[in-house]
This record gives sequence, structure tokens and C-alpha cells, in this order.
Amino acid sequence: MLRKMSKAKLILRDGTTFSGDSFGADISSAGEVVFNTSMVGYPESFSDPSYTGQIMVLTYPLIGNYGVGGACKDDDGISKRFESSKIHIKGLIVSEYSEDYNHWDAKKSLGEWLKSEGIPAISGIDTRALTEKIREHGTILGQIVPDNCEKQEFYNPDLDNLVAMVSPKQVKTYERGPKKIICIDCGMKNNILRSFLDRNITVIRVPWNYDFIEAGLDFDGIFLSNGPGDPSMLTELHKIIKKAMELKKPIFGICLGSQIMALASGAKTFKMKFGHRSQNQPCIDTETGRCYITSQNHGFAVDPSSLKKGWKVWLKNANDDTVEGIKHEDLPFFSCQFHPEATPGPTDTQHFFDQFVAML
Repeated sequence: MLRKMSKAKLILRDGTTFSGDSFGADISSAGEVVFNTSMVGYPESFSDPSYTGQIMVLTYPLIGNYGVGGACKDDDGISKRFESSKIHIKGLIVSEYSEDYNHWDAKKSLGEWLKSEGIPAISGIDTRALTEKIREHGTILGQIVPDNCEKQEFYNPDLDNLVAMVSPKQVKTYERGPKKIICIDCGMKNNILRSFLDRNITVIRVPWNYDFIEAGLDFDGIFLSNGPGDPSMLTELHKIIKKAMELKKPIFGICLGSQIMALASGAKTFKMKFGHRSQNQPCIDTETGRCYITSQNHGFAVDPSSLKKGWKVWLKNANDDTVEGIKHEDLPFFSCQFHPEATPGPTDTQHFFDQFVAML
């Protein structure tokens, strides 16, 4: 028999209120309300550090029916089922929550997982109406307030250096083959790390503001990871990458990493109206005309008109024509705004890792 749920409200900054049933932690939480149109993959998405500071609205109507897998790590201590060591979203909004889950690998319900990590969640919300509001207004601040809990101040994550919150504090090396890359961890998903290690690449994982050039580290290439927040705030990293570009060694960026590469080269970024968060974004390779179906999670994009001489738009979103990747015309620098490592999502662009490895 399913338990009776307590009530909770989603309160938006403009005063709009949605009421529903609480199935997560009984605490208040505030953040930026964004929507994700993915049908599956919530364990991977919720544990993606790029969602730090955000209350996620899932547009797919039924969530939780396959539960959550148990903790399991590989020989390198990397989780096999999650993209980091914890949930990063500030809260969850769904239309219908399935407490009765069924999957061969499931160890607990979604609600149990959220409660164990102190994340509030509401079901019974008209997510179509909420998503339409976000599409018209743009991302909006909000807060989840369960019954008998106090309201919080509205929180704008764009005002904080979120990368500093999720980036590691120490350098860590994963030994593999003779080729070495500096992996700048701005909130890197685990499957990016797996993707390099599976290709026999030694990874030197460094904090977001670690000057690996000044430290004298030996490496063959540089990787810039995904991460949360406004890329323009990371001025220390812009300076490091600008110096790194002078070495003319291969550089590959994903998501936030693509934006950082653009900023370091002198280009600009901007906040999107409601961003791209889904597993079915079509992107066009401007060199070949090929279309990839991609997994995305970003709220900022590169301004194509600001790209400097020698740089070009390599990939474009087929829906709204925004930049999905840039490339230098002569030097081995390239990036993509989406996630070729998937988890969750399609694996159409995993060969981007092979392209980078071939450059080393």
C-alpha cells in the first residue's frame, strides 16, 4: 500500500504558485527553475554537477518507475551508475511520481534516494503549464516549500562561482598509457573520465583554477570539462587557457569547456532564454552537413559574432541555430556544447574523444 504524501508548493519569483504532493525531503529549497524534456536517465542527470543550483522540472509525465541503482565503483573508485558522488539539483518537479518501481538493478525508489540526500520534490504539478511559462518568460527563480516548512530567500545561482563549489581541491592522476592529458575539472561527469581511461589515456585531473603550466606538469593535451554556472565568472581559468593556447598543444572542450575556450580566445558568451536540457537535440556539423542527435544541459552559449580571426563555428543547433561547437582553423583546438559521453543520451558523437586522442 502506498503511503499518503504530504503537500508542498512550488513558488515562483513572480508569485505564481503550484501545489502538489511532496515525495522528497521535507525541507525548503530555492534555485533557478529549468525544464528537461528527457524521458529517462534521471539518476545520471540528477548527479551531473552541471545542474548545481537548479530546480529541475521533468516534462515526461511518469518519473520513478525504474527506481535507482545501488552504489557501485570500479577499480579507480569511479561510480558505475552515477555521474558524481551526490545529487546536485536543488529540487525536483514532476507530473506523476511512481513509488512502485521495477528494475533488475534498482535498490531503492527515487523518493528514498532524494530523501537520503536532502532534496525536496513535488509531484502532481501541471508540468506542461509550468514549462510553457518558462518558455515564455525564460528561466525563473523559484522555491520548493513543503507544508510546515519556512520559505527561503530566492536564490540566483548565476551570482555565485558554482564551479568553485563542485571542482576538486587536489590534483589526482589516473595512470594508463604513455599519452597524458590535463583534465580541468569544472564539475566533470564521471563518464567523461571513463571515456578517456577506456582509451588508455593517463589523466591528470586538476582543480578549475590550477595553473598546470606554472606547476611545470608534463602533458600532451588539455581537456576542459562541463560544469555549472556563468562561464564569464571564471577569469582565472580564462587566463590559464589563454597561456595554454600559446603552447599549441591539442585542446578539447565539452559544454562549459566550449564556452571557456571561446572566452579565452577573446569571444563572448550569453545567457540563453531557457537553455537546452534534453537528450534529443539535433546538431549540424557545418563541415560535413551531418546531423547528430545529442544530449545537452546548458544555459549559456557562445556568441558567434564575437569569434576572433582564426576561429569558426563548427557545430550548430538545428532547432535555434545557436553555436554547438567551435574550432580553430589552423591549431588543434575544438569543442562541442553538447555531451558526447552521453549518460544519459545517445552516443552519436563518442568519436569526438577518438579525434582528440588522435591529435595527442
